[in-house]
Amino acid sequence: MPNIKSAKKRVLISEKARQHNVAARSKMRTLVKNVLKAVMAGNKDEAKAAFALAEPVLDRAAGKGLIHKNKAARHKSKLAAKIKAMN
Repeated sequence: MPNIKSAKKRVLISEKARQHNVAARSKMRTLVKNVLKAVMAGNKDEAKAAFALAEPVLDRAAGKGLIHKNKAARHKSKLAAKIKAMN
């Protein structure tokens, strides 16, 4: 445990940021899984709706540095391709 006041404060701030990042990452993964579930179920309308919710969350995560922008683009591309390939 740090002895200096500013270092103690940094520990608190970094823990708060870590909790926020964990929650944001979890939300992002959940939304991506919702799209995949809808695709596996064969429900195209539901998949499109889930993708519409997931896409801005992926962009936001990339913009804030939670994930790399290429990872967000890769996820969006793969999900869009899966939806497009549905009959």
